[in-house]
Formats: sequence, structure tokens, C-alpha cells
Amino acid sequence: MDQRTRLKVFAGVAGVIMLGLIAVGAPEVRDAVSGSDVDVVLSEPGEYQQPVDGSSTTFRDFFPDVEIYDTAGQAVMSRALLGTPLVVNLWFANCPPCQREMPDFAAVDEATGDSVRFVGINPVDTVERMTAFADSVGVTYELYSDPYARITDALGTVAFPLTVFVDAEGNVLDRRGVLDVESLGERIETLFDITVDISA
Repeated sequence: MDQRTRLKVFAGVAGVIMLGLIAVGAPEVRDAVSGSDVDVVLSEPGEYQQPVDGSSTTFRDFFPDVEIYDTAGQAVMSRALLGTPLVVNLWFANCPPCQREMPDFAAVDEATGDSVRFVGINPVDTVERMTAFADSVGVTYELYSDPYARITDALGTVAFPLTVFVDAEGNVLDRRGVLDVESLGERIETLFDITVDISA
């Protein structure tokens, strides 16, 4: 076999190997939340695409311990939030489904009082934008920024909004996409055995 023939054979084998690697390794856009009520999947900040139906992903069984920042810019380790049943909502201000659900989160937070700790985590907006929007829809619970997407990535987030339900010990019990007052209250009652009375 002459050198030219060997090069052709080598190029052909390398091409087949590369095609195989691309086919196996190509990432799929995944729906990272349970249920079918996710409105958008974030591909780039401020740009939206429809989630892929019928796909699934795994998620952490234990709440991650990564650095996030409070509204004063102070670093906080995320596991410092544990100790009470925890509802963590990942959102950003230009996300339409986030905008729709946040007043409902504010209402359920008020109804549950100190029995559930609500936390909003924002990987996109400035602190000023984050707090201004939250104030405009009546949110009074804790807000944190995640500018390096540490907790966003650790939770495998690809769709916004994402709400993660965590027990006092740090076990991730469930995760959901868009929620309203009724569905949010139902998840809290089911997962945490806490009565949610919105009418109070």
C-alpha cells in the first residue's frame, strides 16, 4: 500500500471516528423541570426557545453548596440557607413566565410565614434590576444573585423559571417549572406537610 493510499484510508477512518464522537457527544437541549408547564428554555440571556417535549434529565438529590451573593454584594454559601423547608425560585426579570408567577410566590410566602423559607436566585440581572422588579410585584422574601451561574449550573438549570423544593436537611424533594398559587401551595402541603391558607 503506497503512502497516498494509506493517507486516504487513515482520513476515512478518522472521519468515521469523528462522526461517531459528534453523534454520541452532541448535547441535547433538555427540559430540566418536571411537568409540561414550562413556557421557555433559556439559550442566551433574554432569548427564548421552546423546550423539547418528552425529554428528561437527572438532578441533584442534595442541595449544592456554592457561593451566591446577597443584595449587599456579600458572598453567602447556599447551604447556609438550610434549616427550614426551603422554596428556591430561579428567575430573571425579562423572563415572561417568571413575571407571571412571582406575585403568586409573594402571596404564598406571606401565607406560610416562618414555616417555609422562600428564596429568589437571579443569575442574569444586576442587583438593582432584580430588586426593583421584585419590589414591583410585592416580593418581600430573600433575593440573591448568581452572577457566575454556580448554583444555576449545579442544579442543572436550562429552563426558567425553576423552583426547587428542599427539606430542612438539604434533600431536594422536587423541582418544577411555572407555578401558580394553587400548584405552589399544593406542592408545599404535599412535600412539607404544611397547611397553606391563601385566604388568611
